[in-house]
Amino acid sequence: MAKKIWIVGAGPGCRENLTGVALSALHAAQLLIGSRRLLSEFRDFSCRKEASVAPQEIARLIRESGFERICVLFSGDVGFYSGAAKLYPLLSRYQVETVCGIGSLQYFCAKLHIPWEDVHPASAHGRSLNVAAHAAAYEKTFFLTGGQTSPETICEILNGCGMGEARVTVGSRLSYPDERIVAGSAAELSGKTFDPLSAVLVERAGKSRWDYRTGGISDGLFLRGEVPMTKAEVRAAAVAALRLRGDDVVYDVGAGTGSVSVEMSIFAGRGCVYAVEKDEKALKLIAENKRAFGAGNLEIVPGTAPDALADLPAPDAAFIGGSGGRLQEIVTLIARKNPRARVCMTAVTMETLEKGVWILEALGFRDVQASQIAVTRLKKAGSVHMMDAQNPVFVISGQGAGE
Repeated sequence: MAKKIWIVGAGPGCRENLTGVALSALHAAQLLIGSRRLLSEFRDFSCRKEASVAPQEIARLIRESGFERICVLFSGDVGFYSGAAKLYPLLSRYQVETVCGIGSLQYFCAKLHIPWEDVHPASAHGRSLNVAAHAAAYEKTFFLTGGQTSPETICEILNGCGMGEARVTVGSRLSYPDERIVAGSAAELSGKTFDPLSAVLVERAGKSRWDYRTGGISDGLFLRGEVPMTKAEVRAAAVAALRLRGDDVVYDVGAGTGSVSVEMSIFAGRGCVYAVEKDEKALKLIAENKRAFGAGNLEIVPGTAPDALADLPAPDAAFIGGSGGRLQEIVTLIARKNPRARVCMTAVTMETLEKGVWILEALGFRDVQASQIAVTRLKKAGSVHMMDAQNPVFVISGQGAGE
């Protein structure tokens, strides 16, 4: 007889949350495989039990066992950040039946009396996770904790990046008799300790100044002071030229007020934007704009490029708004860090335009383009309206050709 394998979602942990189909599979099984935590719920079952969570090891146990009916337990639901995904391809020779379970996201939101269809899920199980980026990009984010990402670190990160007012709800040991749910702002919960078996729901405080997923944030929404700022129309064109993706790592060199950094943080919402600036007044403005827009995935880097870029992660894209006369060194370093990086820069003089195009072409960039953006805005003058011409700006861009 061919082996029958059930892959079962065990829910948050307590066996009372198993579905009827799951219980039937467990009662029929001769061998039960899962984590020690999950197996402890079935001490009274007479079948053999093997503690394992690694797909390769589970597949070996199934292959070498003489049992015909085997049940593999995974926490939560088998379709939600589950090890089941890696196990399926290893069991192609067997008859496999999947039994879904109650995920911790469903369970937690039910406890909190809130719907979960609009909650963004993120997991730190076996992977690195940019907590601030996820929390800034979505109104509600559910975190499966693990590794270095604990409820404590989530609160510390949010509090440290200007999102201390975000509401954080921590659910510890969900479904167990000692279940505990604690809520407060990230600032209020910083410094408190929680059980390692916890899930976290983060709700962004209030609304961002710009809740849209379109470019060209109104200039008036930024704090500006006396620091030069890239205007909305030019900013929108420049960010569009970078063709950003949601998880990109991006540089903003010579960030000024941080207006371009903030706009890029919206489009690279799961990535990270590094705003590099040397002027002290500008650095303060970037920090204020970061807080005002809730841009948790924006990191401020004081210093002068290219030196300040040396220790940053390799970029997928870079915007250069100011180079301090070291444009070629900056682009060369970016291309060395990632030969496929896309670069965009702005220029207001013909000399900088010529130099920018020449540098990109000399370094082997493909699809080098230059456009002039000449904006004339409507301006009210007493009882009439007039057109007010802005200084033309050149937008230069190119795509790294790779190794």
